[in-house]
Amino acid sequence: MPTLEVIALTAADARAAEQGGADRLEVVADMAADGLTPDPELVAEMRRATSLPLRVMLRANAGFRTSVPELERLCAAAGALREAGADGFVLGFLDSAGQVDAAATAKLAAALAPLPWTFHRALDHAADPAAAWGAVRELGPDAVLTAGSPRGVDTGVQTLLRRAAEGPDAAALLMAGGGLRRTHVAVLAAAGVSAFHVGTAVRADGTWDAPVDAGLVAEWRALAAAAAQD
Repeated sequence: MPTLEVIALTAADARAAEQGGADRLEVVADMAADGLTPDPELVAEMRRATSLPLRVMLRANAGFRTSVPELERLCAAAGALREAGADGFVLGFLDSAGQVDAAATAKLAAALAPLPWTFHRALDHAADPAAAWGAVRELGPDAVLTAGSPRGVDTGVQTLLRRAAEGPDAAALLMAGGGLRRTHVAVLAAAGVSAFHVGTAVRADGTWDAPVDAGLVAEWRALAAAAAQD
């Protein structure tokens, strides 16, 4: 079965996503900055509101770089978030040259062990995305959230298809998200991609100001399930 991950900003979002049939939540704060680390109290509130797995963002600024002091704070935050109910995390860093910051990412990932983690869309902003894709796979995430392009899935879908064509292990790592449209799902599923990530697509007016709509989540759930059967 495919995985449908929904971005949740509130406990109400979490409840609606579960009602609609989502498989997992990405828990973030401040979507104006494309998603930053939420407060542990929010994670605890969501944990009380839903039984869905919670993947919590570890990102302290709107960019993709980090510093030693910031990384230490994120390691500490991860502990508090785990105690609040996080089942996994979302992270990833680039260095000053735009390459994957393997050392920083590995350090934070080690602090999370044995919980699973997703490498997020920092990959799409790397100076050399092909090299970055290889570097990310060596770091050991169980999912890589990517649109294939910083401009979104419309532009990056062919890149996603090429990566999926590398083999079943590569396809299994890919979670398509970032401007994902309904028309992309069948194409990606046919290539072996089985994880899909949505945010504004399941909000009534397509903006972050609207809450998650359970009915829209259900439509995406049905779409993904149907594509997996074709």
